[in-house]
Amino acid sequence: MSKAMKIAIVDDERDMRQSISQWLALSGFDTETYASAEDALKGLGPDYPGIVVSDIKMPGMDGMQFLKKLKGVDSALPVIMITGHGDVPMAVEAMRIGAFDFLEKPFNPDRMTELAKKASNARRLTLDNRALRKELSDGSALMKKLIGTSPVMERLKEDILDLGQADGHVLIEGETGTGKTLVAHALHAVGARASKKFVLISCSAYDEDSLGRRLFGPANEDEPIPAVEEARGGTLVLEDIEALSTSLQARLLTAINDQGTPAETRIVAICNLQDEGKTCESVLRPDLFYRLAALRITVPPLRQRGEDILTLFTKLGEQFSEEYGCDAPQVSAQEAAQLLQAPWPGNVRQLINVAERAVLQNRRGTGTIASLLMADSDDSQKPAITTEGKPLKEFVEAFERMLIDNTMRRHKGSIVAVMDELCLPRRTLNEKMAKYGLQRSDYL
Repeated sequence: MSKAMKIAIVDDERDMRQSISQWLALSGFDTETYASAEDALKGLGPDYPGIVVSDIKMPGMDGMQFLKKLKGVDSALPVIMITGHGDVPMAVEAMRIGAFDFLEKPFNPDRMTELAKKASNARRLTLDNRALRKELSDGSALMKKLIGTSPVMERLKEDILDLGQADGHVLIEGETGTGKTLVAHALHAVGARASKKFVLISCSAYDEDSLGRRLFGPANEDEPIPAVEEARGGTLVLEDIEALSTSLQARLLTAINDQGTPAETRIVAICNLQDEGKTCESVLRPDLFYRLAALRITVPPLRQRGEDILTLFTKLGEQFSEEYGCDAPQVSAQEAAQLLQAPWPGNVRQLINVAERAVLQNRRGTGTIASLLMADSDDSQKPAITTEGKPLKEFVEAFERMLIDNTMRRHKGSIVAVMDELCLPRRTLNEKMAKYGLQRSDYL
């Protein structure tokens, strides 16, 4: 459930403030009240996590002056103005300045709620886009989210850095839950378009008519501008590209051809086909497929990532243990082997679920990691194991790395404490840390 949006209510009349506050609170909003515009300005800064409802007629700074001040603080902050009878021309002027909408007294409380929800949805979208742009402005930070040092992950990171600098359209393929959307974000973040718009559309989330309007227009009054216009000069990511109908494929191809070369807008297509015997190439018209697949990235499944599985499980366990206020589960050698052998059909998404349940089990003091893997297996009588064999050396090294990593974290980088707990001489510990790429400075 998303966090309730705030609503700042500004009115010099105490009864009116309280009345509006009580009604909107009952509608699920987090309200705060101010008796004057001057007081409100002290608590309303850029990126305020909500909207403003303000009276126009107030002593001191009136609503019109207040609106102008707010637009100087955050031009995208939605402000709903309340006006008395006969002040409609003033309200129309407020709309010209940038008010979201206005209500004339006496107003219908349901209409107030309706406007507040509409303004809050617009505000949430604005803040989400700002947060995304901020994240995308730092490509190195986003690349760090691609956790793992296995050969397949190192190749993936190299591909992202290489193709991020290229300018052709990209097709991202891979099993469900592998992180294809994160790869799309990273491609944008490390490329020349990082400062431009990043627009993501899930093609499977719309019916054909709605998707056509969202992609190409014309948009309805309450809809955002068409994605091909919104993403102009930046990156347009199309999730579930296989869900495009034949007619929409033709329109997309026309839009691509109209751009010319080099492309004004880069298109990153994400294919999530899971049907046996079908590929993205087989469901898209050939001319569109070859335009989208000028450059291709295949995101590796989790079962091919070796000791990354244990690294991810450890990090996820730490995150969930902090969230739930309990200790993360300690993984035994047998459990580490079971994690490495699991087929992980749901990939990273499944691992996240297992890690969360493992933390909750540990908080209750019951259950094992093996039982969680069995629950996810088709055969609940035995732990699921992958058919892709792994040599014993890989299991041993993966467990050894995880053990040293966990111990270093627990002792906050104290070499002496780690040596004592693991009964290792300093030279051996140093050699193993160097072998596994573990740096003491990361734990201090």
